[in-house]
Amino acid sequence: MIKQQKGFTLIELLVVIAIIGLLSTLAVVSLNSARSKARDGKRLSEMKNLQTALEMYYNDKSIYPTSTALGFTLGDSTHRTFSEAGFTAAAGSSGSVYAQTVNPDPMVSQNYTYYGDATGTMYFIRFNLENNNAELGGKSCTFSNTSTSCS
Repeated sequence: MIKQQKGFTLIELLVVIAIIGLLSTLAVVSLNSARSKARDGKRLSEMKNLQTALEMYYNDKSIYPTSTALGFTLGDSTHRTFSEAGFTAAAGSSGSVYAQTVNPDPMVSQNYTYYGDATGTMYFIRFNLENNNAELGGKSCTFSNTSTSCS
């Protein structure tokens, strides 16, 4: 009489473990892609808010904030608020505040760099996206008072 054993063979267990490993890898890759797209969305939203704040500033003062030729990093310890005094660490006690908080880039290794020409007639904000933006055409972006583009 042949005795039948109940259970799984080693091959069956290895196949199931391999399938679970493959599925979990695909899930992690897809999650990382969604995270980078969310950070890009946050960057673009922040830039549109800053453009609005800069236009309100321009309407009040008829000039955009100026900068050195090298520009400065928005959201750092020196340029966290945007008020009548320009981009500063804290809002002044008097006057309008156009952007209560200028948020830094979601990735520590990247930043938003503001350039304002000496005459106050133009500005540029340069930053990088993590993914190509089909609508704007690339990863390296420039928002200005005259255009918005990525290449």
